[in-house]
Amino acid sequence: MEKSVAESRTIMTEMIMPNDANPLGNLMGGNLMRWMDIAGGICAGKHCEAHVVTASVDHISFSAPIKVGDVITLTATVTRAFTTSVEVYLEVHVSNIKGKNRMKSNHAYMTFVALSDETRLPQQVPPLIPQTEEEKRLYESAIRRRELRLILGGRMQPKDATDLRAFFDKL
Repeated sequence: MEKSVAESRTIMTEMIMPNDANPLGNLMGGNLMRWMDIAGGICAGKHCEAHVVTASVDHISFSAPIKVGDVITLTATVTRAFTTSVEVYLEVHVSNIKGKNRMKSNHAYMTFVALSDETRLPQQVPPLIPQTEEEKRLYESAIRRRELRLILGGRMQPKDATDLRAFFDKL
């Protein structure tokens, strides 16, 4: 059964505590990646109606330090469903405890594979129906990101990446 993006959107909030930080009082990157993996996994699991495992994480950069006492909000949305996997886009926003000075801090794309409860083998996932213009844009561009991931992972030859090559031919 097809699903909308909104059906699995996941929002997670964390306050940065001293045990989450390095000696400079900044959130450790590994803790942020862990929370992104959790939010993304919940989102993917809701879409797939199955347990999921992380298959890949695209580039994550850290643009500005996140300090002890800051509040982060992670938003995870499925951008595309493939045969047995889904791509999830994660955004991290940071603000103070009053919700002021909100700014985008990080983002990443993650891929999760749905597993059967019985066999623990990959299982088919429901198709995604994008509805808004932004959802459609992310949906259409997901195939190029997937091809790039497959090339970088050694699972596809660049000559076989038809959508990615077509995109660059337009430039």
